[in-house]
Amino acid sequence: MDKPLGVNKLGVGQWEMHEPVYSDQVPQITSEQPWIPPLEPDTPERVGIEGQKAALESIRQVGQIAVPPPTVSRIHCISIVGQVEGHILLPPRNKTTKYEHVIPQLVAVEQNADIQGVLVILNTVGGDIEAGLAIAEMIKGLSKPSVSLVLGGGHSIGAPIAVAASYSFIAESATITIHPIRLTGLVVGVPQTYEYLDKMQDRVVRFIVENSRITEEGLRELMFRTGDLMRDIGTVLIGKEAVNVGLIDEVGGLNQAVSRLEQLIKGREVNCRPSKEYQPSRKLLSPDAPQDLPFPEIISDPGGVGQ
Repeated sequence: MDKPLGVNKLGVGQWEMHEPVYSDQVPQITSEQPWIPPLEPDTPERVGIEGQKAALESIRQVGQIAVPPPTVSRIHCISIVGQVEGHILLPPRNKTTKYEHVIPQLVAVEQNADIQGVLVILNTVGGDIEAGLAIAEMIKGLSKPSVSLVLGGGHSIGAPIAVAASYSFIAESATITIHPIRLTGLVVGVPQTYEYLDKMQDRVVRFIVENSRITEEGLRELMFRTGDLMRDIGTVLIGKEAVNVGLIDEVGGLNQAVSRLEQLIKGREVNCRPSKEYQPSRKLLSPDAPQDLPFPEIISDPGGVGQ
């Protein structure tokens, strides 16, 4: 037998009355904090609130405000800091620049169409000669304009890296030390060792002279000057002095370097002309082979192969 409507199981014939609930009732708030209505997971309001919470958490944990995300730029920055590391690992306490990190960056810059220029920041004490010359040759070989900025110091092998760019700047307080090359470790005392040192020094001198306004005689005079350095020979050039001798192009800072690079990029865009489309030659290597063989066509579907 079906029970009557509204009859509870607790007793026969007892009607249970429920208090009506209306949709316009507001939930009771027992805490002192203001009530915030629930938000959808993808709404901008929720994203903004979560961003504020992340910033507050960053301040609470590390005591600093989160750095704003970088915008997409057509200028790539490469820093040469500390000591340029060569083929031997330096102690972990030394701050170094590894050529195996810098060279792939330069290759990627050359192949990336979105990057139009390179800004090289130097604050280095020098380092390995061959590693430094390799980085300098890579910067010089870029098809895109480059600007170097010496901050703090660009000593020793840092000078060829600085002059390798399309245009070079040096800060007023920055210095560049010009001195002969040195060898560390075991040195065999034979004439061939000194001849090798002389040839290696000629490589550095030739590169600096070819990529700056300084003459070879002037550079060698600065390199072998006595009296400027304590317990050593060479010259320390400070700011404007590096420009006066023709080693660096101009005295300036970050604003001047970026502005000059933008000018070089705009000049490159104006002067560039569309190149002719590459047409592969149909002539085969062997003169006796038939010359009318069809070239394979690539299927446009993903994963297609020549047919």
